[in-house]
Amino acid sequence: MKRILGYIAVFLICIGLSAGTCFLVLHFFPKTVKKVTNISKLEREVTITDNGISEAVNKIYDATVVIITSKDNRVAGSGSGFVYKKDDNKAYIITNNHVVSIGNGYSIKLSNEEVVEAKLVGTDQLADIAVLSVSADKVLKVATIGDSTKMSVGDTVFAVGAPLDYETYSFSVARGILSGKDRAVEVSLSNSSSADWVMKVLQTDTAINSGNSGGPLCNVNGEVIGVTNMKLAKTGVEGMGFAITIEDAKESADNIINGKKKEYPYIGVTTYNVSDLIYYNLNSNVSSGVMIAKLDEKGSAYQAGLKEKDIILKVDDKKVTNIANLRYYLYQHKVGDTVKLEILRDNETKNIDMKLVK
Repeated sequence: MKRILGYIAVFLICIGLSAGTCFLVLHFFPKTVKKVTNISKLEREVTITDNGISEAVNKIYDATVVIITSKDNRVAGSGSGFVYKKDDNKAYIITNNHVVSIGNGYSIKLSNEEVVEAKLVGTDQLADIAVLSVSADKVLKVATIGDSTKMSVGDTVFAVGAPLDYETYSFSVARGILSGKDRAVEVSLSNSSSADWVMKVLQTDTAINSGNSGGPLCNVNGEVIGVTNMKLAKTGVEGMGFAITIEDAKESADNIINGKKKEYPYIGVTTYNVSDLIYYNLNSNVSSGVMIAKLDEKGSAYQAGLKEKDIILKVDDKKVTNIANLRYYLYQHKVGDTVKLEILRDNETKNIDMKLVK
């Protein structure tokens, strides 16, 4: 009995020592003890669907066409376009002037691969807009026209067209953003290296290649906000494409269809860029502007009193650097308007008012 009591006593002493040891550890070394927490984690399978802009593309896809331009019954080139309106008999297609100017015969390829003969209604060279027509019952869809003025830089845009050639890559879609608005870009109306005209256009990083010209640039609702018309192609430059605003394009197209020709003032001068006149620049502090070489007595310049060798420096206080932006500034006005010119004559600056004539 005594032995049993002894065992019990020893057991109780061990328990007491263990409890005391735990108390001392917790009291003097609390940071060494980690609190363990059990966390239950519920994992669920999640399916994410990204349709991108497919619904918007479907809205414009069948309204887009490929333009095939022929010269004397041989294919001379191709581009893109879109059906922008139709009536009971005809459907009208917008494209670029430079797409159709290389030929004298035209046809369009629809998204269902059907090829239809088209007729040229007319062109506006400075606006780089042309209109073709086909039978109304041939087209699959009419584009929805948007509003480029409501677009903001950074908005998503996309282009539909036939880059490179009309057979391999027809109806390709490229997506990007609107990189800039109201860009003034100098363009050549011929194959010369000098600029003839300045166009105000939308800038985008959407991939625009040869063959995309004339096709629609759209917003995320599938509405046309521009007509793609050129790509800045220089060494070291990528991702800079341009489009004519739909407002300017539509105005030109409507004028063409209605038989109205936009009137541009007749200046009546033969000119040179001062920057190109090496010998003149060696003896002058003037490095930009436009020098008059010859005048027509029927033109605005002659009637305003301008003379040969006058250098036009400004139009309405806007600096003139070359022929392209001189023409652009003047053509913002209508026949009958009066503009203020700043010119250099015999090394003296003069101001001359010029009334624009037809």
